[in-house]
Parts: sequence; C-alpha cells; structure tokens
Amino acid sequence: MGNITGQEVQLDVSGPVTVASVLDALEVAYPVLRGTIRDHGTLKRRAFLRFFAGGEDISLEPMTKPLPEPIAAGQEPLLVIGAIAGG
Repeated sequence: MGNITGQEVQLDVSGPVTVASVLDALEVAYPVLRGTIRDHGTLKRRAFLRFFAGGEDISLEPMTKPLPEPIAAGQEPLLVIGAIAGG
C-alpha cells in the first residue's frame, strides 16, 4: 500500500524497480489513477507527462529499464511531472 507524505507517495515495489513496476504499484494503491499516467490499453505514457530520475528526463527510455539504485532504494524520488504546453 502507498503512503502519502505531503506531495510525495511512497510505494512498496516487488521485483525489479522500473517505471512500469512503480506505476503498477501506484495504480494498485490508488486505483483512481489508472489511465491518468498511462493509457489503459497500451500502457504507454500519456502525452504531456514526463518521468525524471536522478535529474535526468527518462520519459523516452523503455518503461522496463531498471531505475537507478538511489531511486530503487527510496533515497531519491521518481518524479512524474505534467508538462505545460501552449504559448
């Protein structure tokens, strides 16, 4: 189950810690988020959402690529950021 502290959610992720496994755990803990971060059918990242790990934009990386150890260990966050578009 997830634990919300301020604007941060802490999750228990089993198996390799990847963007996909983090999102799986997030959607189990908070079912209302299903379909908001990734598409229901394709499970692809929704447009205008970006993922950051260790200060790097990893949005275009495979969602099954293992995340850096500091994130897997819970020492650093995986950031899910909504992009702002327009002019």
